[in-house]
Amino acid sequence: MRPCKLFLFALLLVAAASGNTCLASAGALDYAAERAAMVGHLHRQGIQNPRVLAAMGRVPRHLFFAQTDCTQAYDDCALSIGSGRVAAAPYAVALMTQMIDPRPGMRVLQVGIGSGYQSAVLADITPHVFVIDVRPALTRAASDRLRARGYSSVRCNTGSACQGWPEHAPYDAIVVTCAAERVPVALIEQLREGGRLVIPIGRGPEQTLNCLRKSGGRLRAEAGVHLHVSAMDCTPQ
Repeated sequence: MRPCKLFLFALLLVAAASGNTCLASAGALDYAAERAAMVGHLHRQGIQNPRVLAAMGRVPRHLFFAQTDCTQAYDDCALSIGSGRVAAAPYAVALMTQMIDPRPGMRVLQVGIGSGYQSAVLADITPHVFVIDVRPALTRAASDRLRARGYSSVRCNTGSACQGWPEHAPYDAIVVTCAAERVPVALIEQLREGGRLVIPIGRGPEQTLNCLRKSGGRLRAEAGVHLHVSAMDCTPQ
């Protein structure tokens, strides 16, 4: 695996609507060896959950980016998805997924859709994945990409990140891919008792990725990791 500086979540998020150059050039290649090497690297970096490692080994990351070298998709680095934006590196995706302790049958809300890769990783573990994003064009592009790659169970919608998606609550877990000053009240309300919420909290150049568990109607911290992400936008465009 080529070395690459990990911008642990210089996040997500405008996917190009053009065709995927890897898909056009790869032919029958599925880059299984590259994915296996990526999974080995993730394991050495502390990703231990077998479901997460298996999902990262199955989901074809190279098919979620419109313009990138196919083998580079499996390096542990952020990739451009157009308009000066980047999508999270594999370690960041795996870490957020591991934090919710994903299980088959869980209902998961993801806030922020990016290229759709994080959603695909979640959907490889459970078919009940709901994604909300404030940007209509981004949501459409990622939703189309997910369906084209066989992840048609993922349900996507445009709306305020701060309001979540109450129609499908309660959720067993919520994964927020953008930074907030505090946890939005609506997300707490939509999380079931005992459920986990993963969210970056803070302002400035660095935030803390928090794993919070709902107990007695309140959130209690389980883990925290420093990282850098883009800010949450609560206003639909």
